[in-house]
Amino acid sequence: MSIDYKKLTQEYLDTIISMRINQLTEEYTSEGKTPPEGVDLSAALRNFYTKNMAAGTYVSWLAFDGDKIVGTSGMSFAEKPPYFTCPSGRLGILSSMYTDPNYRRMGIATALLDRVVKEAKDYGCGTIYITASNMGVKLYEAYGFKHNGNFMQYNF
Repeated sequence: MSIDYKKLTQEYLDTIISMRINQLTEEYTSEGKTPPEGVDLSAALRNFYTKNMAAGTYVSWLAFDGDKIVGTSGMSFAEKPPYFTCPSGRLGILSSMYTDPNYRRMGIATALLDRVVKEAKDYGCGTIYITASNMGVKLYEAYGFKHNGNFMQYNF
């Protein structure tokens, strides 16, 4: 089997939207939660990808086995006032890391992560953030991500 890697384009949006919803559902159920009913993310995801890809503030790499997408990655770019450990103020926000269950433990996620981390470096990011699922923590720790005990969030 030969895995090919390509950047996300409009051509693959329908598949990526479906995979993202499947990923979120898998994360919920793996943690014993039930996904919220009546939440249709399709239109919101299409809007996000289209707008941010055009603006250059989102990039995604895909892993293919032939014509089948078997892995995804995503990096959003943001900017905030510079600080000592990130003098550029540019941040990468890692998301949408997903590998088809039949293709896990083959190095695909690491190869995808390499590509989006390089994109963040090329963009000038000084820091990359991720809110990791329980399934992804080992991958990110092995890659060199560190836990940040001060990370907090506020939901509306």
